[in-house]
Amino acid sequence: MRLDVAAWKWFSLGGPDGIFRLENCKCSNASELTDGSDILYIGAKKTNNGVMKRVMYDEQLVTKGNCIIFICDGQGSVGYTNYIGEDFIGSTTLSVGYNEHLDPATGLFLVTVLDRERPKYSFGRKYRKHLSQTMVKLPADQDGNPDWAFMRQYMYSLRYQPVRTKLPVKKEKIDFSGWKEFKLDDLFVIVKGKRLTKADMVRGDINFLGAISENNGVREKIETEDYWEPNCITVNYNGSVGEAFYQSEPFWASDDVNVLYARDFWKMNPYIAMFLVTVIKANKYRFGYGRKWTLEKMKETLIKLPNDMNGAPDFAWMETYIRSLPYSDRI
Repeated sequence: MRLDVAAWKWFSLGGPDGIFRLENCKCSNASELTDGSDILYIGAKKTNNGVMKRVMYDEQLVTKGNCIIFICDGQGSVGYTNYIGEDFIGSTTLSVGYNEHLDPATGLFLVTVLDRERPKYSFGRKYRKHLSQTMVKLPADQDGNPDWAFMRQYMYSLRYQPVRTKLPVKKEKIDFSGWKEFKLDDLFVIVKGKRLTKADMVRGDINFLGAISENNGVREKIETEDYWEPNCITVNYNGSVGEAFYQSEPFWASDDVNVLYARDFWKMNPYIAMFLVTVIKANKYRFGYGRKWTLEKMKETLIKLPNDMNGAPDFAWMETYIRSLPYSDRI
């Protein structure tokens, strides 16, 4: 359903006439939280609704739920928003907005609209400083106020087709004991992405990959005749370090991304790539924003894989395993 936004009206997020009552979250040091099952700890990330982990309840740090979360600081997610319905403990990198008309339906409508403001903000241009004055275009009622009833009705009108699979759930456990270590440089030709500034970008049809953790790494689409060939794996060395994706379409990789092509002794396909992506991502705990997964470190990184009788990676087994999983018939 396409929306006609011609009659929509501009509203400020904060201030006397703003649509939100804005507050800051309270946890300045997550390491002081005690792991537990009482309450969610939410940080400056877009994926998984910002949830980092569950922790013990601390009344002094709790932020009330049924609000919009604004990610105001951090690497990679500045400018994104989330809706959360329950109480939580939030990082001080977050601000929240309250309105009496908020509920899951209106919250998700607003998050979709608000996330379109994200290109205006980044790690170098923080959201909080400009948050109250930020203007957002929303449907308006006859009195010139946000049309909350329309937002709610529109969200309830949306439909989706459940993803189906003909393959049964696989419950058997993998035996890793016989797996062998392989150096990434022996499996892949690894090349570093190229820097491309905002000023040099033109909107187009080629995927531009940034160091983000969602949307298969695609930050936006650009026009370029100089692009990477697909059928490869990309791994973030900066930003959301260690996030890995299979690329099936031509793309441009930013300089925060390393590109991995199969060496001549084996051929990549989506099924083998999905297996390898999972194994590569399992190693991301070793790296972070303070310890980047540079090209040199990535080449020397060892990963464990199933091997055949000759001691070589058993790519046929990897493909067979992925094909046997539920929803692999949708790849």
